[in-house]
Amino acid sequence: MWAAAWPKLLAVGLALGIWQVVVWTGWRPTYALPPPATVFSTLVDDFGDIMQGALRTLRRGITGFAFALVIGSLIGLAVARSRVLRAGIGSMITGLQTMPSIAWFPLAILLFQLSEAAIFFVVVLGAAPSIANGLITGVDHIPPVLLRAGRSMGASRWATIRHIVLPASLPSYVAGLKQGWAFAWRSLLAGELLVIIPGALSLGQRLQSERELASADGVLAVMIVILVIGILIDSVFFATAERAIRRRWGLIDPGT
Repeated sequence: MWAAAWPKLLAVGLALGIWQVVVWTGWRPTYALPPPATVFSTLVDDFGDIMQGALRTLRRGITGFAFALVIGSLIGLAVARSRVLRAGIGSMITGLQTMPSIAWFPLAILLFQLSEAAIFFVVVLGAAPSIANGLITGVDHIPPVLLRAGRSMGASRWATIRHIVLPASLPSYVAGLKQGWAFAWRSLLAGELLVIIPGALSLGQRLQSERELASADGVLAVMIVILVIGILIDSVFFATAERAIRRRWGLIDPGT
């Protein structure tokens, strides 16, 4: 645990040191760029309210990502296994992936007004194409000899998908999941800045409120929480999954 933690702690220490040095230079007045001590004091004072908003934001993100996971996986598997679908919508998936999430919000607001559904709609659209493309890439890079071996052993279509296609495509699939979560998280925060729902406290709403109050320390405190959540999710879930896959594929020395 210490071996995994100390590089991150060192990076945090360097970032805080650079931040403090920039403040000391007087590049911006302290009301616009407060020192780390002021920001962390605000974070401690408002920790309860910020965490309440963080829980709502996380619930929205996890819900939207779960739906995107199902939709993206089904579409990706169907496109990867069907030449007709690949020719018809393969490039469309990549096109959807490259579209900025913010471009979907005018349509989402027209369809669902200022509601949870508008945010959910954009989160799913932001994450699903990346997940689908990750699975498609993984299936495309499966050695054909594995598929031929499965057929020669009498594997049915479902057994081939279950025991050959999905396990062999896991590295690219997990990379797609990781990218999908990044798109979902960014889409979610953009949505919470644009779609303000009264009484539904969230990180995006808190960030907007602090900006309107011209509270730089409040803005930075919320930004730090957003950054920490992103780092924790990557370290706990995706990095663990990637390491387990690499170890199972023999890409990590068991002694390390």
